[in-house]
Amino acid sequence: MDLRPDPATLDVLVPNFKRRLSGVTSTIVRLVPLQAQEMALAAVAPDLPFILPQIRPVQLITMPRRGPSGARVWHARRNTEMLAGLALKHILRKRLKLLFTSASQRKHTGYTKWLIGQMDHVIATSQKTAGYLDRPADVILHGIDVAQFTPAEDRAALRAKLTLPDSVLVGCYGRIRAQKGTGDFVEAMIPLMQERPDVHGLIMGRATERHVDYEKALRAQIAEAGLTDRLHILPEVPVHEMADWYRVLDLFVAPQRWEGFGLTPLEAMACGVPVIATTVGAFPELISDQTGTLVPPQDTPVMETAIARYLDDPALRAIRGTAARAHIEQNFRIEGEAEAIMTIYRRLLTQP
Repeated sequence: MDLRPDPATLDVLVPNFKRRLSGVTSTIVRLVPLQAQEMALAAVAPDLPFILPQIRPVQLITMPRRGPSGARVWHARRNTEMLAGLALKHILRKRLKLLFTSASQRKHTGYTKWLIGQMDHVIATSQKTAGYLDRPADVILHGIDVAQFTPAEDRAALRAKLTLPDSVLVGCYGRIRAQKGTGDFVEAMIPLMQERPDVHGLIMGRATERHVDYEKALRAQIAEAGLTDRLHILPEVPVHEMADWYRVLDLFVAPQRWEGFGLTPLEAMACGVPVIATTVGAFPELISDQTGTLVPPQDTPVMETAIARYLDDPALRAIRGTAARAHIEQNFRIEGEAEAIMTIYRRLLTQP
């Protein structure tokens, strides 16, 4: 696989214009290498890991108007990328078929509706997302690399390697901000941990500049509760290191108040960890009663009760963790997602 392909040889271009780590970036990092084994495909990005086949955005200007199959597919996942595709097609006269994947579960602005209306085809990442679109869409749920995200062979040894205590560990990973429910997780965990000295909590993620004060307030709240040495706020780690941080957990909590899709429950379940998640995003389409528990968003007492049930029942954690892994293997393999998307690529490439 050529990691620096000639743009003239490519049938599919997958832009990723956002430098910061995000769910979209994570999706592209996982899908592109897999799809590039089957198709002439590469990411278009200013800064992605070198393990991905990719070209630089500036190369779009000089690439031939036609691709090997005639028109190329431009697969956008953000407004800026849809707009770039339109500019390439109508200003630079590149022959493109424009595809957009929508993960948003809210009413679109007039501008976004207009952009989506210019696309040749649309994918939605869940049935709920499809309901917010004003046009038909193929629903393709995200998948997980079940070879990368696996249960721990020796959880105690892995915890020691990561300098974590061999106690009951509850994780909450993702951006640190109110929308992600980080504070709701802290509110629920404080009384539970004060009653259970063997429990530790791991919050992992990054607070962007506008949310730094929010993180500081959470740290102060944890300190006031006397739990600084047990309810840890950890720095974000690279995507390729995340699996280990799921493997060490006994329970994962996704407390989001709003979410477009939300990959973290899938990643946790693939690692054999049961999940408590709010009824937002695609979570109700991902989690069953056998693999975890759904709770209303911003309902701290209900979340606290649900977490307590798992903390106090190791057998429940084990049974649902095993079921979670089987659920992902059967229904959410990344190979299935990649193939479903490539089916659409091939269809677009053969259209007049």
